[in-house]
Amino acid sequence: MILLAALAAPAVVPLTAAADPAPQPVLTSVSNPRPEFVSGGQVLLSVNTAARVTVNGRDVTPEFHRRSDGSYLGLVTGLRDGRNDVVATTHGRSAKLRVTNHPITGPVFSGPQQQPFYCETTAYGLPPAQQPLCGAPTQVTYQYRTTAGAFASLADPAARPADLATTTVNGRSVPYVVRVERGTIDRAVYEIAALYDGQPSPFAPDRSWNGRLVYTFGGGCNAGYHQGATTGGVLEDLFLSQGYAVASSSLNVLDNNCSPVISAEAAMMVKEHFAETYGPITHTIGWGGSGGGIQQYDIAEAYPGIVDGIIPGISFPDPLSTGGPVSDCRLLEQFFGGASFTAAQKQAVSGYHDYSTCTAWTETFASRATATGSCNPAIPVSARWDPVTNPHGVICNSNEQLVNQFGRDPRTGFVRSPLDNVGVQYGLAALRSGAITPAQFAQLNASIGGIDYTGKAVSQRTEADLKALSATYADDLLNSASQGLRETPIIDQRTDLDFAGRDANIHTTEWSFALRQRLLDANGTAANQVIIENQVTDAVAASRYELSAMDRWLTAIEADHSHRGQAQKVLANRPADLGDGCYLSGQRVRAALDSGPCATQYPVAGNPRTVAGESIAIDVLKCRLKPLDFRDYPVTFTDAEKRQLRSAFPTGVCDYGKPGVGQREPVGTWLDYSVRR
Repeated sequence: MILLAALAAPAVVPLTAAADPAPQPVLTSVSNPRPEFVSGGQVLLSVNTAARVTVNGRDVTPEFHRRSDGSYLGLVTGLRDGRNDVVATTHGRSAKLRVTNHPITGPVFSGPQQQPFYCETTAYGLPPAQQPLCGAPTQVTYQYRTTAGAFASLADPAARPADLATTTVNGRSVPYVVRVERGTIDRAVYEIAALYDGQPSPFAPDRSWNGRLVYTFGGGCNAGYHQGATTGGVLEDLFLSQGYAVASSSLNVLDNNCSPVISAEAAMMVKEHFAETYGPITHTIGWGGSGGGIQQYDIAEAYPGIVDGIIPGISFPDPLSTGGPVSDCRLLEQFFGGASFTAAQKQAVSGYHDYSTCTAWTETFASRATATGSCNPAIPVSARWDPVTNPHGVICNSNEQLVNQFGRDPRTGFVRSPLDNVGVQYGLAALRSGAITPAQFAQLNASIGGIDYTGKAVSQRTEADLKALSATYADDLLNSASQGLRETPIIDQRTDLDFAGRDANIHTTEWSFALRQRLLDANGTAANQVIIENQVTDAVAASRYELSAMDRWLTAIEADHSHRGQAQKVLANRPADLGDGCYLSGQRVRAALDSGPCATQYPVAGNPRTVAGESIAIDVLKCRLKPLDFRDYPVTFTDAEKRQLRSAFPTGVCDYGKPGVGQREPVGTWLDYSVRR
């Protein structure tokens, strides 16, 4: 049986013996380019020529429709869990594709799912759900944009309220009516929003859709064990008004789930469902700040192809990089409470522009390393861990989401941790500059202490679990920027918050440059990363420019049919107007960030680890040690101070000229934690 066109009446004429030989059929998985990771019992497939298509011997040829380029697109349903064999045959030639289907509830590659898992479907207007799968029926509602610039509910998408705005997409003026779909995938609540111009179909894409998808990611970092009451947000005028579709999931918010691996899985599954509903996606742009920036960087690095280009805002490279400075701030806060250091000296030890950044870290995120201090309200108090009354309860520590990578310490029952401060010389740069005295340096390092496995501050330094360290680097959980990221266009959106006051000022500028240094170290170039700095007042203008620039960048890459590799195409096709720069007096200026007006307006500081001697890459979780040698210091210590320092560093001090303990090249991308390695 030969494939028929979806809309054309004439039948396809069979080839005769005198005709040119039929092309070799090629089967491609469209909705998920990784056919081994398909989910939900269906998949959107493409075959390059007219052919008979079967799945597990079942003829599905009628499901395929001819496209303008001569290929055929088909939504194949009824896949069984596990292996499915797809065969396309024409004129004696055949192609085979193995599709491995997984349940829509997951997991796919993230490994065993966290339990218990508390449902929050009602926060989205969905019916109550039952744990641990938390499934709920899909719901479609409609919104419209008013002429006053707000979104409002619309019961009938065919209605045209008097205050209905219009927008222009693909050169056409269209009603600003938005279809919003909510449901559950991978135990999370997902949301999809797109302009509405009739029921979506993968074979006849909505004319109000520009073919692009923006995938949004939300911030924070927490232990999980619940579905989450928020996604990255989809009702965003910046995207919808230009015809972009927008998608997200509650497991794409790190405050609901501090695992980039789980976030990658959720994004892959939601994106697959989107393509099966709306059709092939030209490209996908990642968007979101803080923890949303973490997810973009980490997914592009370890699971390339889920997002094609990323625009991380107020970013960090990964959750683990921040763990050292955050725990340092907690320890410094405790130490300074009983020590005589001036405000200027505290600032010098912290490395930040303002010491209040350390205070903000302590008040907002230090509890995430404890066993109980950051439990989400969705987790019943009766279910939470207590060393006496409930030793097997839910541990509210952000490391819990990394159990499939790190494993549990059998002695404690807690997830192994790569956190470490053995040998770290707090305030070293401040000592060398004369900001603090030798006596203060000795007192600080002798008294700083560490954090135990429950998150309690103790007098001993924190020592990393070596198995956790090994997994951190091998699995690229500390982003090495050496894999998928080097082939990804990046516009790092750095809104300047260093001086923004408590809470906001944890998003310090040095983290954009930490990732840049890792790109340079790994690849010899960071030309695929553009950093644009701006004030809060310029954020809207910056966002609009960056979205446009990323779309132009990706479009140019897609049009590049040269024999260059992907990394070279990314560098060669960066728009001419796009480069490092900043906003000055409301105007975007393309300029160097390490000198000149941008450096003056947006100075880059450090953090406690850079003050202690670590490089701006901040990629050493546990340092290698060298003997304590008092000749290394430009000061003279008293005998008493030397005794304090020998006590503080019995095994030596950090040697940041060497790779960190366990630091190595990652084993590869698309790691599958459902398979024991």
